[in-house]
Amino acid sequence: MYINSLELNHYRNYNDLSITFDEGITILYGDNAQGKTNILEAIYISGTTKSHRGSKDRDIIQFGEEESHIRLHLTKNDVGHRIDMHLRKNKNKGVAVDGQSIKKSGELFGIIHMIFFSPEDLSIIKNAPSERRRFINLELCQLNKLYYYNYVNYNKALNQRNSLLKQISFNTNLKDTLDMWDMYLIKYGKCIIEERESFIRNLNQIVKEIHYHLTGGKESIEIGYEKNVSIDDYENMMFHKRDMDLKYQSTQVGPHRDDMCFYINGIDVRKFGSQGQQRTAALSLKLAEIEIVKSMIHDTPILLLDDVMSELDSNRRNYLLDNIKDIQTIVTCTGYDDFIKSRLHINRIYKVTNGTVDIFNISSK
Repeated sequence: MYINSLELNHYRNYNDLSITFDEGITILYGDNAQGKTNILEAIYISGTTKSHRGSKDRDIIQFGEEESHIRLHLTKNDVGHRIDMHLRKNKNKGVAVDGQSIKKSGELFGIIHMIFFSPEDLSIIKNAPSERRRFINLELCQLNKLYYYNYVNYNKALNQRNSLLKQISFNTNLKDTLDMWDMYLIKYGKCIIEERESFIRNLNQIVKEIHYHLTGGKESIEIGYEKNVSIDDYENMMFHKRDMDLKYQSTQVGPHRDDMCFYINGIDVRKFGSQGQQRTAALSLKLAEIEIVKSMIHDTPILLLDDVMSELDSNRRNYLLDNIKDIQTIVTCTGYDDFIKSRLHINRIYKVTNGTVDIFNISSK
């Protein structure tokens, strides 16, 4: 699987852009705030319909314009595909695959698999639980359409129930309708818990060896799934927490409150690990993500590295670079790193300057 080209129209600071990619390593090089990350973001949106930054469509459209277009060409199993995105300020985005419109973003999942790695990901271990849930959800939604279906329906039911809890404070007669939403939450929530259990179990098997090699055999890592509620106790917990739900006007029980824990040599690295240990654990997690995607789709994902190299020490960089040689990788960096140049065969380099992208000639440097 690899991306052939990307076309942008009125996208952030790009009026019109057409860029091609090699199957190997492509570097987007330039100063900060020139538009390098915007290219990675557009690629990511093409595969997920969502910005990795959490940006709304109206914020992505170029200033002064009403709409924006993204077109991505890729090859999968020797078959070419085209993904078109039509972003509009006041309407839902339009999405088409190979010229055929799709109504639900879930239909896009499975066509292209991407792993996005940014400096923010190095803080995933010490950040709030919502960041770690986001990691699980983004990966499982790409890999498992059934998970996506259950996840979407769970969130719909959760929003409806939370809205109802607020309404009950004004009209207690609505209290009896909570049972229906409890039933939906439990139905979809149990499916989410089962899939997360399986995913973390598989992830654990892969991450241990990676972390062992990253630390020279000095550390052993264990990832745990901190369920807010078990499948067996779900119904009872929903019942016993109802008064608290009514008091706080939000649902206290369910997988929307799950977390992941990371133990290094038996110590919870989220709370007691050094910054170096937390970063190594995060890198192990992202590298394990690559391997688990490979094993599940029987193909290589596309790796998007957003200015990560400057955040890693030489040992971590070496290990990362050794593990991406067979993967199409698109890298952004602010300085042309001689270390990267000496270690990798770079297929293509672009210089990005204020919304313009030009081929960079290595030999002329």
